[in-house]
Amino acid sequence: MTDAATLVDWAVQLSLALLCLSFAVTVYRVIRGPTLPDRILALDMLVATAIGFIAVIGIKTGYTLYVDIAIALGLVGFLATVAFSRFILARGPVQGDDGGVETAREGNSANE
Repeated sequence: MTDAATLVDWAVQLSLALLCLSFAVTVYRVIRGPTLPDRILALDMLVATAIGFIAVIGIKTGYTLYVDIAIALGLVGFLATVAFSRFILARGPVQGDDGGVETAREGNSANE
């Protein structure tokens, strides 16, 4: 029993460290992302990382309520991603950081 508890403790610590690394890299992508879709995808990844944190803490503490919280966060994150995606589609063509024109919809022509 002690070996299993030690293994679970070690796995929890390792997963928390990897989630922290993932969180840091994703925050960098949110700040540095060259386009708006990159930033939106990074925000979706932050939600997934937060769900991972909640799941690992739920395993560590043994409370099953954390599963419900993770599901609710997943639903909110999905709705936010859909809303951001609709915002990008409604926005139309935009000028990128490199001076080129990106189209938000397939088939749009850039008139610049």
